[in-house]
Amino acid sequence: MVVSPSLLQERLRHLPGFAGLERLWAIIPTARLVGGSVRDVLCGATVHDLDLASPLPPEEAQARLEKAGVKVAPTGLAHGTITAVIDHHPYEVTTLRRDVETDGRHAVVAWTDDWQEDAARRDFTINAMSLDRDGTLYDFFHGQEDLEARRVRFVGQAAQRIEEDALRALRFFRFQARYGGDVPDREACAAITQHCQNMAQLSVERIASELLKILAGPNLESTIGLMDQTGLLRTLLPQAEPSGLAALLACKGQQRALVRLYALSPDPAVGQALKLSNVEKSALNAYAKAHPVLRPEMDDDDIRRARVLQSEAVLIDRTWLAQAHYDASPEDSWGRLRARIAAIVQPEFPLSGRDGIMLGLKPGPELGQWIKKARAWWMAQGCRPDRHACQTWLMQQLPSQE
Repeated sequence: MVVSPSLLQERLRHLPGFAGLERLWAIIPTARLVGGSVRDVLCGATVHDLDLASPLPPEEAQARLEKAGVKVAPTGLAHGTITAVIDHHPYEVTTLRRDVETDGRHAVVAWTDDWQEDAARRDFTINAMSLDRDGTLYDFFHGQEDLEARRVRFVGQAAQRIEEDALRALRFFRFQARYGGDVPDREACAAITQHCQNMAQLSVERIASELLKILAGPNLESTIGLMDQTGLLRTLLPQAEPSGLAALLACKGQQRALVRLYALSPDPAVGQALKLSNVEKSALNAYAKAHPVLRPEMDDDDIRRARVLQSEAVLIDRTWLAQAHYDASPEDSWGRLRARIAAIVQPEFPLSGRDGIMLGLKPGPELGQWIKKARAWWMAQGCRPDRHACQTWLMQQLPSQE
């Protein structure tokens, strides 16, 4: 369905940040919305970022905006990008570019005033459209037609685009999952299969970022299956087990990307391989622990003990993994377990070394051992005894001072 300029203008007026967009157009009338913002306006999806392109060199665009009183940050001058901030809303404004040189990771660019030349360097046809202030759509590569047909297709030759930037192979799967239909583009899949080795040119951080976006997205089981068919999945995750991910997805919960990653590749070493953050690596290590064992029939004492050993968030994540391992059906019992874990007040062991000293112990290794024994007793009691009860138990266990 072709969307008329008047309807596009109407959709633009309802976008968050439209007032700032109007102001930018008043300052740089030749600017156009580009990329994902145009795609999402066309298909009626939520627009997250309002990115614009302009034939003005970045320094000139910055000067015009600042003269008009707009705050500007030179966020990527080497690539022609500045960020205008209006009413706390950021708008990226990038100079039209053409590629001078590419090496599979980075591109050397030069400015241009040719909109088609700029569009030709973008990855997919659905991301290569632009939209001016009057609601006129500029679509050099039939992106609107592909969007309607749910077809994710590279601009130009797929193999060439992947050779220019290998990350485009991964991006294909993310966009296929969101905007593609049941039959993926054959040329794209063939090119990805032929260029799997190009992923070695990329930084691990770029791969991890894109992979986590895929894992957080829709239609994940079919997307991972397609990645496996092309060979890209095993290139990135040699120990991948798609069946484990399928079992997790069958639980139909709102799992986070990190949980899905562990289900797909159940080895905490994947966190190190992908150079994830320390927090993410710690969570993967926690998922791998066999203790505490999680099961729907746990009593409250078991849950309190588990909450001492691991955080609420980690335990909730682990219940999804356990449900997938033992029973992929969406059983109410697992949901009740998650609710009970969340409802338990975080237990805190009430004694410290000072309590032991008050009972006559001297600072040192022995004091630490007695506090450790008291904590083990407290855990065995379901983490219920208060400070007084723990002090009483410890006093009863200490050898007589006579």
